[in-house]
Amino acid sequence: MSNEEKVNGGIYISHRAISTIVYQAALESYGLVGLAPKSKAAGFANAIIKDPMLGVSIRYNGLTIGIDLYIVVEYGTRITSVAASVADNVSYKVESLTGLTVNFVNVHVRGLRVSNPD
Repeated sequence: MSNEEKVNGGIYISHRAISTIVYQAALESYGLVGLAPKSKAAGFANAIIKDPMLGVSIRYNGLTIGIDLYIVVEYGTRITSVAASVADNVSYKVESLTGLTVNFVNVHVRGLRVSNPD
């Protein structure tokens, strides 16, 4: 995916590596319950195989990276605040760990989940 030519060789960062960074950064955000499948077919496939690319879509144009996230938010939290926090955290982590410029992070809220029904 991403490549950087050096005198002694090149550096290549795969979509899967970036997706793993995005996945972990998103899960660190307050109010996020988890990531949701991008489609029903992806949901069925993930029931069989646990995949860090679940709920993460990466676009790379050679200069910048675009990220789409599909999330499930904790019921009772402010959805816009959670989504903004997730986007900021993901953007920061990807830029700091890979050196790539993040053009956008789109957060799609797929659902709400009640964790503690007291």
